[in-house]
This record gives sequence, structure tokens and C-alpha cells, in this order.
Amino acid sequence: MNKITLSLLTILLAGFASCSKWLDIRPETEVDRDVLFSTAEGFEEALLGVYSRATQNDLYGKELTIGTPEVLAQHYTISNEDPLRYLRTRNFEYNDGDFIVRKDNIWKGLYHAIANCNLILARIDGQARLFQPGMHELIKGEALALRAYLHFDALRLFAPSPLRNAGAQGIPYVTAYSKNTTPMSTVSAALDSIVRDLEAAKALLADDPIRSPGYVIGYPVEPTSNTEESSGNLFLQNRRHRLNYFAVCGTLARAYLYRGDKNNALLQAQEVIGADKFPWTALEDFMAVDAKDKDRILYKELIFGWYIPGKNDAYNQDWFRENNSGMYIAQPVNQAFYETATVGSTDQRYRQWYTSISQNTNFLSIITKYRRNTLSDAQDANRHYLMAPAIRLSELYYIAAECTYAADPQAATAYIDAVRMHRGINDPLTAANEEAFTEELLKEYRKELLAEGQVFYAYKRLHRGIPAQSGTTIAPSDAIFVLPLPDDEIIYGNR
Repeated sequence: MNKITLSLLTILLAGFASCSKWLDIRPETEVDRDVLFSTAEGFEEALLGVYSRATQNDLYGKELTIGTPEVLAQHYTISNEDPLRYLRTRNFEYNDGDFIVRKDNIWKGLYHAIANCNLILARIDGQARLFQPGMHELIKGEALALRAYLHFDALRLFAPSPLRNAGAQGIPYVTAYSKNTTPMSTVSAALDSIVRDLEAAKALLADDPIRSPGYVIGYPVEPTSNTEESSGNLFLQNRRHRLNYFAVCGTLARAYLYRGDKNNALLQAQEVIGADKFPWTALEDFMAVDAKDKDRILYKELIFGWYIPGKNDAYNQDWFRENNSGMYIAQPVNQAFYETATVGSTDQRYRQWYTSISQNTNFLSIITKYRRNTLSDAQDANRHYLMAPAIRLSELYYIAAECTYAADPQAATAYIDAVRMHRGINDPLTAANEEAFTEELLKEYRKELLAEGQVFYAYKRLHRGIPAQSGTTIAPSDAIFVLPLPDDEIIYGNR
């Protein structure tokens, strides 16, 4: 994906003139669509355009990765000056004007990307003759998976969790490229649609090249030890930059777990784990002193990630600045999170993902997880592409652990110990009961998925209190877990 120009994004979005409703998106002209979908390459460009749209700042290029969910999960110490205007978001002040603009843009961005998926799906079956063997299934499978993935995050943000009220109003599940407004689905019905799309996508992606024994995961700077860029078809390279077969399994594991179906969640997680496709990052790569040899994001373990080559400055100079004017964590708070005085004394996540600086007699932990060298100098560039992790191997271990505990607590703790061992912790996890185990599991989510946008959803799914920077716990409540719908969505008949 990194080698293909995503120029058709502007064509895809050119006809999306806003109407009076958030989901009332006008189709492009028939001529535009006929030209775009007259070749297999047009479908490929259209699909890549969805990924490109999803990596913009309002979605996974910033807001849904290092932004709003991380702020809500209390992962940043935000000063009163707050130049990025997220202090009121951290305090769950959902009537704040800056927050309203951001969350409305998230909603609109998700549904614009969904509309692009539906545009592809509306035409692809009628043009199956255009494709080489296997390509029709791959493109359709990814479009279905993207549609489900985007809806799932809309549901996790803007509707109650199934644990709280599965019959409550959820979100519109939009399956047609149309100017007509889609009615609201309940939480349960929306999850059914998400799972249905994902299962269909999984079947279509059965012959995904990433499943081939010859597809070997590795760093792009080591072409002799990986085959991710060996295909003569650029569109088939770097399958982990897209919603591949295993990424669909991972998303299904998330969706089934969110629905409370632990049996199916476990099956999906075990399929990824059992494939033995994604190698653990060697500690010597994680701990490398020379930045060009360092793997900060545990690249080989990414099942799927958003490729964001243009975000280096935005992440590390605008967001994670080396002072207290950006997003940072007060060092005592961070040390408590990672339990550095006890079991976390050897945790390489704490050592490799932060740098400590002194600021006005205070010590701050500056997040360096996404820091990389220049992209222009090949000799000094990092070992891997700049990615925003979407699903990683360790999360599948956490899901398997949670789904296993009731039947086999020892096997459940073994899943977590496997992750901890590869992060430098050799002390086995101890938990006296399921409640204690869940607390330890949530600690691991927080330590592992820093700045990846997933921990807030774990608190919400389990209806658990959120550890605050002050050392207290914020009580769980739908008032903080459910973001308000955009006003226009409420006004124009979707209730």
C-alpha cells in the first residue's frame, strides 16, 4: 500500500455534498461512477481510498488512535494551559464546544468512509468479470470488513454497551450507497450486522495471500527474511497494512467479546494465535540503542495497522512534545501505572516508550512510542513503517485469557504471562479470583495498548471504573461512556 498513490480519494469524495442530515450523502454522478468502476484497477484505487480516508486526523490518523479515547481513558496528564484543548474532554465535559466539533467530525468521518465502502459494494458483483482470479473476493471481503470495522467503532463510542442495554438505541447500520437516511438499529441489531459482515468477509478472504506459508512477516529493511513486499502485484504487498484475513478474525474476536459471546471470541482469537504467523518482537529489537535498529511499535506483532507516513511531525512535535505543552504523563503517575516499584521494574514497555524530562522541578514522562528518524534518509530510517496499530497479537492473547478464565484460570493466566515475558517481566501473574484477574487484565491493557485508542472501550465493555491521574477511580457511568450523537442526527428522524 505504501508504494501506491491514493489519488482517487478526491474523486471518491468529490460528490459527497453535505445535506441537512449527517448520513444524507449525495451520490456522485453516474458518469463518475461508471468511469471509476470500469476496470479492476478502479476498484483497487477506490478501496485504497477508503484506507486513506480512514487515516485522516478526524479518524485513525489521530483522533481515534492517540486522541479522544486515550484522553477519556485518563492516559494523559493535561495542564491547565492545555493548548490542544483536551482538558475539558478529559473531564467528560461533553457540552464543550471544542469537544462537540471533534466528536461530530469523528461521526461524520466514519460514515463518509462507510459510504465509500458501500459505493464499492454496490458495484463490485456486477463487474466480477473484470478481475483476475481471487481479486474480486479480496476486494469485496476487505470492503465488507472495513464497513463493519468502522460501524463497530461508531457503536463503541456513541451507544451503550451490550452489558448495560443491548436493546437501547445504537447507531444506523448503513448498507446502501444512497441519499436516503438509514434508521437507527438497536445495539444488539447493530452488533448482529457487524458480525454478519465480518463473517462474510472472512469467508471471502479465505485465500488471502497472508495465509500462504510462503508469506513471511518481517521488517521491510530485511528483504531476505520476509516476503511481505515480494509480490509482483503492488496491491497484494504489505497485507498487514490492510484488513487481511487475520485482522478480520481479530475484529470478530473483539465484536463477539463485546457482545458477550466468549466462546466465539475465543475461537477467533485462537485462530490468530494458532496460525503462528506473527512473531513476537525480540527484546533486543525493542531495546536497541541505535534508533535505526529499534522497533518501538512492535511491528512484527501488528495484525493490522493504519499506514501513516505523513504523521511523524504531527505525532511527535505537535502531540507528544518534549515539554509540558503537549500530551505527557506525570512521571509518578506513569510509574504507578507500570508498577515500576514491584513487578514492573523490568517492564521494557515503560523503559522504551517514554523519556523522562525535568520541567519546573517536576518529572514528566514523554511518550516516544511513535518516534522515528527521518523518512528521507534510508540509512537512518527506522526498521519499520510508521503505523498506527489497529490490532496487535497481544490483544488476541488478552481476549483469549478473558474468555478462558471461567473454565481454566491457569490457562488464562498463561496467556497473559506469555505477553509479559516478551515485555521483560518474568514474574508470573497471580490472581486470587476472577475479580482480581480482571483487574490485572485491565492493567495489562493499559500498559500494552498505550496511545492506540482501545483501553477506553475495555473499561466501557466491562463497565469498570477508570483509574484517574489523581490515584482515584472514576465511577463507571453511561454519562461518560456514551458520547452524545450529533445534534443533526437527533433532529432529522433517526431516533
